[in-house]
Amino acid sequence: MPRHPAPKRANGYNKKVALVLQGGGALGSYQAGVYEAIAGSDYLPDWVAGISIGAINAAIIAGNAEADRVAKLRRFWEVVTTPPGWPDLAFGRLPGARRQAAATSALLFGQAGFFAPQPPTAWFAKPPPTSYYDTAALKGTLEALVDFDRINHATGTRLSVGAVNVRTGNFAYFDSAEIPLRAEHIMASGALPPGFPAIEIDGEHYWDGGLVSNTPLQYVITKSPRRSRLTFQVDVFPARGRLPTTLEEVAEREKDIRYSSRTRAASDIIRFTHDLRHNINALIEKLPPELRDTPEAHFLYNFGCVTTMDVAQLIYRPEQDQGQSKDYEFSRATMEDRWAHGREDAQATLDAAPWLAPMPPDVGARTFDVTGDRLRALGRREHA
Repeated sequence: MPRHPAPKRANGYNKKVALVLQGGGALGSYQAGVYEAIAGSDYLPDWVAGISIGAINAAIIAGNAEADRVAKLRRFWEVVTTPPGWPDLAFGRLPGARRQAAATSALLFGQAGFFAPQPPTAWFAKPPPTSYYDTAALKGTLEALVDFDRINHATGTRLSVGAVNVRTGNFAYFDSAEIPLRAEHIMASGALPPGFPAIEIDGEHYWDGGLVSNTPLQYVITKSPRRSRLTFQVDVFPARGRLPTTLEEVAEREKDIRYSSRTRAASDIIRFTHDLRHNINALIEKLPPELRDTPEAHFLYNFGCVTTMDVAQLIYRPEQDQGQSKDYEFSRATMEDRWAHGREDAQATLDAAPWLAPMPPDVGARTFDVTGDRLRALGRREHA
């Protein structure tokens, strides 16, 4: 593949850059492709945040030198898509059968370097397991591919991952800017029950953050102190889709809506809230001194903000349905397809760079969806 010219920042565009990665299991190879394109641009993130598989990808990015990140992501995805022998060999030329065989293999045998079924004897133990699979292999994989000392260094790329406290039901973010992170924090973010066990951290147990919110976008945008920022928001479940006509399509569509709706709602709320903050600040500046010094004005001022936010959305929209098992379908061929798709979508977005257009004075936050706009222009409304 010929090397694509690296997209450059325009003079004067000095916003910080964040990368936020949604949960979605095997679909996360799309995120790795997105990062490969970003790695060749002038928009390297200083902050990476993730949920579930997004937390794993984020940890690999933040926990490696810039020159090594894509190779380490590639290593992770090659390890966890190592075929057990029969799915890719038997059905390599039949994509639908290959996907189903790979998903069935994951259910029966787990995935190398990631998870494995509980041994039969475990079910006779007292107490029995609280999950169908064991994720001890993931701890070893993370510790082999991620330099946690780099993550926890004050000058390193910031890493934030989200999880849910099992006891309280409260959402928690583990943030390298606030606490030292280790492999258990990343595992906790991806501990989706009842498949995976809760992870104990400092006496508390945590499950997958996707149970509450499948995207860390709100955390990155609203975390104080705020900085004007360009955020690449990478989603692997499309909100839009055509009307399903079979039970298999219903199951896939239901999963897309369930895991994308929170992202869409969060994006809408963030845009509205930040516009409101921006306009509060502009209004306070226009008030005469006698009004600006009132208790009401001081109260409103605390909610104001002068920062501006650009959010570039990158959403995995495969041309063909992939079935409800797509998030645990780990075939090597499908991984490669998703990786390439992510790289192409990110390259198109970087080339378009819509965030370089001047920010309207009354706007605090903007969202862009370059690939979605192109699909709409082509009439593919159901996938835009």
